[in-house]
Amino acid sequence: MFRSLKPYQIVVDVVVAVLFFLVAWPIETLVVARTGLEPSFGLAIPFVGAGAVVAVFAAALALRRLSPGLALAVAWAGAIVQMGLGRPPSIADVAIFGVLYATAAYGSSRVYWAGFGSALVGALVITLYLTVGPVFVQGGLSWQNLPLALVMLVAAAFALGLSWTIGALVRTAVRARENRQAQERAEAEAVVEQERVRIARDMHDVVAHSLAVVIAQADGARYAAASDPAVATAALGTISTTARSALADVRLLLTQLRHSQADGPQPRLADLEGLYAQVRAAGADLRIDVDPTPPGEPPAGVQLAVYRILQEALTNALRHGEGGPVDVRLAWHPDRVDLEVGNPAPAAAVPATGGHGVIGMRERAQLAGGTLTAAAEGGRFAVRASLPIGTAS
Repeated sequence: MFRSLKPYQIVVDVVVAVLFFLVAWPIETLVVARTGLEPSFGLAIPFVGAGAVVAVFAAALALRRLSPGLALAVAWAGAIVQMGLGRPPSIADVAIFGVLYATAAYGSSRVYWAGFGSALVGALVITLYLTVGPVFVQGGLSWQNLPLALVMLVAAAFALGLSWTIGALVRTAVRARENRQAQERAEAEAVVEQERVRIARDMHDVVAHSLAVVIAQADGARYAAASDPAVATAALGTISTTARSALADVRLLLTQLRHSQADGPQPRLADLEGLYAQVRAAGADLRIDVDPTPPGEPPAGVQLAVYRILQEALTNALRHGEGGPVDVRLAWHPDRVDLEVGNPAPAAAVPATGGHGVIGMRERAQLAGGTLTAAAEGGRFAVRASLPIGTAS
């Protein structure tokens, strides 16, 4: 029933209502005194009757934003008191326009339409009161004063309806602004979420691959330490190099988290040799077949997608493979690049629906406009992707 207003808004409304009362009360008394109309129902002093009418309308004015529905009811009560005292329309009725505006601008759905109905009914009541009542036209409604009554009806409906319409326009503008702001917030949150997903995907690719290489090298160094110290030393060197590279990539990703504008350098096709070297150093029997070769310089987005998909697929081969050869095939066609990574894998190591790595590879392929499948095939696990490349530069 009551809206949530800030303290200064309540203070402003109360001050406006008090000022309205102080200005309208003397004017109301003066108008009644000059017309010679005495109040009905035993009130002998016009000053007292005018104060009562103005006080009710001032109360409605004070409540118009806090509770538009209650303010409308109080305004109707003021109008009834005014007509009951036989008083003519005066400056006190200005409060009605403010109340109708508030019902359309701030009221609930019911109050909104109650204000609209009050504007129409109020116009009719004013017309009947001025034509049949004791104020201007005597003798009741007749064919002679019917044109005047119609003019009064149209004028009253226009004035009251205009106040309500202005409030409705303000209500529409406020809601449009709120919807626009909500849409902007949703779009901003979507962009942030997409960036988080991208960074999380990059973090997974970097950390998972690097840790797989480090674990494989550490296991190899542990077994070879007793029999061949040179192999252990080489494995430790590979661990150091891989860890430093991973640390640099993680720092870059953390920089992107702090500063969304800093994209930083991204892996390209030239970095694939370093990736292959890491996998071979981890003990994998890696066989590479690139046919045909890239006809030019593929787009940077395609190069990044190819690198990350190969990185994740080779990481899975290190983690879940049985030690057999890992085959990598790349075919750079004029309009697309096809890639395939296959390695032996036991059935128990193949997830039924794909883990985070498979999901990340599929997302990268879809973002590049391509497709990716990952499934077990006769004791081997194969990852196949096809990415459009457009026109190479």
